[in-house]
Amino acid sequence: MIEAVDLSKRYPDGRLALDSLNLKVGPGEICCLLGPAGAGKTTTINLFLGFIKATAGKALIDGIDVSEDPMAVRRRAAYLGSDMGFYGELTVRRNLEFFDRVGGGPRRRREDYDQALREVGLPEACFGQRVRSFDAGARQKLGVAAAMLKGAPAILIDEPLAGLDVKSAADLVEILDDLRGRGRAILFATYDLFWAHQLADRVVFLQEGRQVLSRSREELQGTDLDRLYLDYLRGDLRAR
Repeated sequence: MIEAVDLSKRYPDGRLALDSLNLKVGPGEICCLLGPAGAGKTTTINLFLGFIKATAGKALIDGIDVSEDPMAVRRRAAYLGSDMGFYGELTVRRNLEFFDRVGGGPRRRREDYDQALREVGLPEACFGQRVRSFDAGARQKLGVAAAMLKGAPAILIDEPLAGLDVKSAADLVEILDDLRGRGRAILFATYDLFWAHQLADRVVFLQEGRQVLSRSREELQGTDLDRLYLDYLRGDLRAR
C-alpha cells in the first residue's frame, strides 16, 4: 500500500510544492499522477522515498511513515526514473548486481540476474555489454529488472517514458502491467495522457501542488480524458 495523508511540502522560501495530498494505492493497482512541470509530481515521489522531508502530513509505505523509519520504507519501495544513473563502463549484469547489493539484496547467482534481465525482454546477447551502448529504452528495462529483483511491494515511478520511442514505451508499459498483476502497488508520475489512460486504475490531476481531480478507471469510462485534462489546465475544474 502507498498512502498519502494530508501530505504537504513548503520550502523555506515560502514556495508551496505540495498541498494536503490524499491518495491510496493498493496492491495490484496503478495510480497515475498527471500534471505539467511544477505540478508537484516529482515532489510527491521524493517525499515517499524520503529524499526530502514533508512539512506536514504523512507518506506511508506498507503502513510505515517515511519520516519515522526511512530505511524500512526504502526496503519496501523500488524507484524507477527517467535517468537511473547506471554506470556506463560496467556491463548490464554488473550494473544489476551492483544496484541489487546497494539496495540490500542477498547474494545471488549469476543465473538469478540473467533471469531478471530475460523477464524484462532484454536479449541475452547484451548481458555482457557495457551499458554505455544502451539506448534509453534498454536502460529503462534494466531499471525495471532492478526493481523486480528488489521484490518491493511498492514501486514509485517518475516520468519513465520520457525520451522513449513508441515501441520502447509500449514494452515498458507491458512490463508495468505485469508487475501490477503480481500485486505491486505502483505510483506513476507522468504527463503522458495516452499511457495514463492505458495503465491507470486511478488518475490524479495535480496543479501547482494541489490535487484538483481524482478519478477511478470506472469513473473515467466514456470520458474524454484529453478534454478533461485541457479543462484542468485552463483551471475549469474545482478542487476535489
